[in-house]
Amino acid sequence: MPEPVVVACGRSPIGRAFKGSLTGWRPDDLAAFVVEEVLNRVPALDRGSIDDLICGCGLPGGEQGFNLGRIVSILTRLNCPGTTVTRYCASSLQSTRMAAHAIRAGEGDAFLSVGVESTTRYLNGTSDILSCRNPRLEPGNPDGYPDIYIQMGDTAEIVAERERVSREEMDRFGLRSQERAVAAQDAGFFEREIVPVPLQDGRVMSADDGPRRNTSLEKLAALEPAFREGGSVTAGNSCPLNDGAAAVVVMSDTRARALGIQPLARIVSTGLSALEPERMGLGPIEASQQALTRAGMTIGDIDLVEINEAFAAQVIPSARGLGIDPSDDRLNPHGGSIALGHPFGMTGARILCTLLNGLQTTGGQVGLETMCVGGGMGMAMILERLV
Repeated sequence: MPEPVVVACGRSPIGRAFKGSLTGWRPDDLAAFVVEEVLNRVPALDRGSIDDLICGCGLPGGEQGFNLGRIVSILTRLNCPGTTVTRYCASSLQSTRMAAHAIRAGEGDAFLSVGVESTTRYLNGTSDILSCRNPRLEPGNPDGYPDIYIQMGDTAEIVAERERVSREEMDRFGLRSQERAVAAQDAGFFEREIVPVPLQDGRVMSADDGPRRNTSLEKLAALEPAFREGGSVTAGNSCPLNDGAAAVVVMSDTRARALGIQPLARIVSTGLSALEPERMGLGPIEASQQALTRAGMTIGDIDLVEINEAFAAQVIPSARGLGIDPSDDRLNPHGGSIALGHPFGMTGARILCTLLNGLQTTGGQVGLETMCVGGGMGMAMILERLV
């Protein structure tokens, strides 16, 4: 059975929504630009041999609508099939998983997994319109359905309360994310994964907008709760709203070998979980346990762990649930989404880029990527570095 391998990956810098560097880019154009740049890293791959372009997008409507995956295929002149998938925050982890599954099934040898989100451009339309929600699923419904439409910030408050995560713990974790991201930027770490993006004013964006150099625990402690009066979840211990795109080239090991392409990593296993929507932040625990079991591993076998930082309120108990101390150097060693940003559809592929970059930098062999997903889910993937 052929094995799925990652042969190239890259991402745009992450812009702040509405006021950041990428507000002038349409999401389809940005994704197409990143795809072109990432494909340039594997010149031995005939672009006409790509079996499918699978695009992950959190809210695939408005400028992100019209089957965005096929749109990107056309814009890049690949003219391969294209499809768009949403699993909210894990959308481009899902797209990579789909590529891996197709390869293991013997139904293709070369796939593009793309992730994109432009929160800024939601102003031109989006897929999740409040007036379209099913009234049978509204809170307090008589049939006992869970609150599938619960806001993410409210889930963070619920998890923090149930798991007894204090405001100080969350703020310290948020500060840690910022400090590590700034240190990684200063060391040039992200340069190896970032595709510089030209801007309309003639500048070139080559670094993430997000990391804050001058924050402190005192500044974070002074922030007001963002979602609930008297709550503990703030803008300082949560991810911001963002724009960005990333792409991953997934091939069968047999085709890569035949073309003389050196794979970067092997996709070992994945996991997927479901739980109550209000506890969605703890989804990484079961999903990661599934992936570990399928790989025949334990958490002790993992050299680096990337848990998406939707909220410190959920990363902290998720890490503990996996047997990892939240302060462990293996966990998000170069900062995470609290500092870097979280363009929903991009993040799965972005974390894959950062995880492989981290493994290459530290000499680690095996990495775990995992995240919570709105609606009450979790997703995970284990990668083995090959070069």
